[in-house]
Amino acid sequence: MSERIVAATIADFFLQAGDRWSSRPAFATKNSNSFFEKVSYAQWRERFSTLAEALIDLGVLPREHVGIFSDNCFQWMLVHAAIQCTGAASVPRGSDITPAEIIYILNHARVALLFVESKSLLEKIISRRDQLPLLKTIILMKSSQEACCTKSITLLTLQQLEDQGVSLKKNGSNMMEQRVALLRENDLSTLIYTSGTTGTPKGVQLTHRSLSSQIENITFSFSHQERALSLLPIWHSYELIFELLLLSHGATLYYTSVKNLSADLQAVQPTVMASAPRLWELLYERMMTSIKKENQLVQFLFHLALGSSGLVRSALRYFRGEKLLLSKPSWKEEQLHKVLHLFGWILGILPFLILDPLLLKKLRQALGGSFRATISGGGALPLYIDTFFSNIGIRIFEGYGLTESSPVLAVRRENHFIIGTVGPPLPKTEIRILDLATGKILYPDISHDHLGRGRCGEIYARGPQIMKGYYQDPEETARVLQEGWLRTGDLGMMTWNDCLKIIGRVKETIVLRSGENVEPLPIESRLLESPFIEQCMVLGQDQKQLGALLLPCLSAFVAEGFQVTSAEELLQEKKVRLLLQAEIKRLISQEYGFKSFERISCFELLSKPFEVGEELTATYKLKRHFILERYEDLIKKMYG
Repeated sequence: MSERIVAATIADFFLQAGDRWSSRPAFATKNSNSFFEKVSYAQWRERFSTLAEALIDLGVLPREHVGIFSDNCFQWMLVHAAIQCTGAASVPRGSDITPAEIIYILNHARVALLFVESKSLLEKIISRRDQLPLLKTIILMKSSQEACCTKSITLLTLQQLEDQGVSLKKNGSNMMEQRVALLRENDLSTLIYTSGTTGTPKGVQLTHRSLSSQIENITFSFSHQERALSLLPIWHSYELIFELLLLSHGATLYYTSVKNLSADLQAVQPTVMASAPRLWELLYERMMTSIKKENQLVQFLFHLALGSSGLVRSALRYFRGEKLLLSKPSWKEEQLHKVLHLFGWILGILPFLILDPLLLKKLRQALGGSFRATISGGGALPLYIDTFFSNIGIRIFEGYGLTESSPVLAVRRENHFIIGTVGPPLPKTEIRILDLATGKILYPDISHDHLGRGRCGEIYARGPQIMKGYYQDPEETARVLQEGWLRTGDLGMMTWNDCLKIIGRVKETIVLRSGENVEPLPIESRLLESPFIEQCMVLGQDQKQLGALLLPCLSAFVAEGFQVTSAEELLQEKKVRLLLQAEIKRLISQEYGFKSFERISCFELLSKPFEVGEELTATYKLKRHFILERYEDLIKKMYG
């Protein structure tokens, strides 16, 4: 493994990276002519240290909360590094923040100074000034607008602040060094508010130690030669840690967007990238669509290449000990698997050697030609997508974690790469699997030789990356943190390969393949406002979009003039679906505060209501997992 930097605090980490990799390019961002301009580690260090001096002079105090509302850009990392070096903590959020979130987060975190990326976001904040009594200063990150005051808020530009820092340093100011020296690893580094539609997001407190432990314990073989695209929201802990890992090795980060991704893949020719499952689904669909446009001979050769590659790579995975083991195979099963995989390798090796460089190599070049691997997180990677890209020679290092765990708890490794799992736990990370009903520890169970491998239950985790707690929310903190153990709310098991396999979720939060978290209750409550919907359940875990099971209200449709006398007749009426589709579109819209990923894209109708003792609890709450199992075929049809 190449040299990397690890420090006790993130502030010291940034300073060391700037010194150690001074001459290397740290960041690349597009100019007005759409060409990438590079910023060296030395330039970045000089600018963020200068900016930190100005922030301290402006009155930023140790342990204060400073907001950053911005999408991925070089200025984000510049500002974030400066905040760390003042001894304060960042409160980051993307530019798509809703008005309700602006008000709640800024007031709850007691933010007095806020960096914003654009004028449009500034206008959104200023229009709600009366509801933000604590906010005193806003700094525009990408504007040359002159400083001014409006409604008791001081408005500055990033350039003005940097100019002030330059003057301070010329006069011998060294306040930043004093602040960094006073920082301790248990001090707060960042306060990340979880997304959702409840109106009260939780503030996850991540310390310098939490984040630095990730840099220390995620052991990818990165080098200073890596070129990485920054695509995912940097205010998520997942993308933030990915970028910190690269900076620790002296790599270069190129900032891109979904709109420019295809062009930038070819221009940058990245070697690594953090990604969400949805990206790989889109790439898979694009690749398969392009193949279908070819003539029959090319299609035949492609499938032959893919099939032979699958045989060869599956055999290699088996003989390297990388086959998923949910139970311990018998001696006879092991011998049979050896024979089958050896036969598959012999059958596939010749066409693989001929066709891989002719056909599959072209698919790999769609990612720029230099792509080595990607880390995937934020949602479950479909097995067929995982297998496809592995078979064409692109390894996806799927990981697992939560914002509350900084975020990585487990991730695949180069020498421990098991498709169908999220890899082994990180060093210094402990995993427990508890029985949902009894709370008994299923793994590790020291009373059995197998230690409880293969048993499914709720995942608990403990390690240096676990959050300090939820900000100003002791009750919720006590609910999820018990003697240092984080209750994840996820179902999983430890395989016989000692890798973690995620099965599902205990809690109701839905995670889409794009990585977006969705709380179903507000959406369901809104849907039930329609007189035509009697009952409903929103679903979509690990799907592209949300769906819903709906029970139409027979009496409402009869009152509307529908000539039906039973639920079965109602389900046969095509106009019923059209009316319900219009209702869903009307109720779950931007007008009512719902984001694009919270829209219902498909639904199916129920012929009978949910009943207490079956689909409902005694208090009329949905038994979501029971409903998912009972209506499995209907849900498959809906997403089919």
